[in-house]
Amino acid sequence: MTVRTGKKEPSGRPAQRKSALAIFLDEVSRAPITVPILAILSGLILGGLIVAVTTEEVYAAWSRSPLEAIQVGFNAAWSSYSALFNGSIGNPARILNAISSGDGAEIRRAFNPFFESLTKSIPYMFAGLAVALGFRAGLFNIGAEGQLFMGAVFAVTVGFALTGLPAIIHIPLALLAGALGGALWGFIPGFLKAKTGGHEVINTIMMNYIAFRLSEYLLRGPLQRPDSFNPVSPFIQDSAKLPRFFGDPIRFHLGFFIALGVAYLVYWLLFKTKWGFDLRTVGANPNAARYAGMNIVVVTIAAMSISGALAGLAGANEVLGLNYNLAVAFSSGYGFDSIALALLGKSHPLGVVLAALLFGTLRNGALQMQVSAGIPIDIISVMQAMILAFIAAPAIIRTIYRLRVPTVVEEEVHVRGWGG
Repeated sequence: MTVRTGKKEPSGRPAQRKSALAIFLDEVSRAPITVPILAILSGLILGGLIVAVTTEEVYAAWSRSPLEAIQVGFNAAWSSYSALFNGSIGNPARILNAISSGDGAEIRRAFNPFFESLTKSIPYMFAGLAVALGFRAGLFNIGAEGQLFMGAVFAVTVGFALTGLPAIIHIPLALLAGALGGALWGFIPGFLKAKTGGHEVINTIMMNYIAFRLSEYLLRGPLQRPDSFNPVSPFIQDSAKLPRFFGDPIRFHLGFFIALGVAYLVYWLLFKTKWGFDLRTVGANPNAARYAGMNIVVVTIAAMSISGALAGLAGANEVLGLNYNLAVAFSSGYGFDSIALALLGKSHPLGVVLAALLFGTLRNGALQMQVSAGIPIDIISVMQAMILAFIAAPAIIRTIYRLRVPTVVEEEVHVRGWGG
């Protein structure tokens, strides 16, 4: 008599053993990072298709041959992404030639695109952490742009008004001033939310407009440089400037490592401390947190204040590390982009850092893409929007790439809606 052992399927047939490749693909499909990576890849593919479709040479090629049109479109997309890569990372051939030549100036110029991308990512890191921390507390902080402005105002004031200080004292003071300015702009909507129930979305939007107009008033009045008719502040003292590395033309500065350190502190605060547990609990279920004895008012006000301080550091780093003064509309929308960045990073500090590096790279390479390939910078915004759309609707990615739905529910960050 033959005895068969092994698990059986519901139909009664012996279950087939999976191959090592099938097991690996199954594990990959269930990994939390798989969907974001595929979302980025899909956004880049669709961005290339948009470039191909909107190129005039493609339309002319269609009248001759569909195959030629496809080839022309592919070449247009390839040249665009090549320019994007060279502008954000650097031309590999130029880098190798520079290294072989031994010329220090040429080596710096060859590596400048890579370091410029890192520099562009610094304000994204701070602002993204600001929005992500608010999300963790169940708060939708749309005021990062205004908090960034106020951080820049406070930092530049300390940077040029205080004289005779050594750099080891002046730089921390200017950074703390920037954090204080952002924290003040976050405290107000946080207090209104906790004490009156005023929704933080409306309040932070209004605070943005106040910050924009207030900074314009200050730059045309008390903070205006005496020898200039333009609305700009005086240059900060040399002792307040963040140190740069490697020399001209590279602008990479100490702010990058400060941002990484702050990201680790935010991670430690959120996931390694009791207060961080309270903050995440309030964000996930405020009723349960209140029942457990947590102080909802204190957590809400503190979360918005810390969120504002992080955004203020973004503005401080811009004036202390790059511009050395403050001008009207100095920000390029970092605060608003940070909302999308926090979503892409799943409101986790590590995810925010990686998303900031991606956004900084795309922003830095976009200019070269426009100059070399003639592709509008707006294509980068379109790609970012598509990537975020895929992140917000992971079912689309799972359907396209036939990924298995994870059996374990992934961590979700809930933001309370109107009247929440």
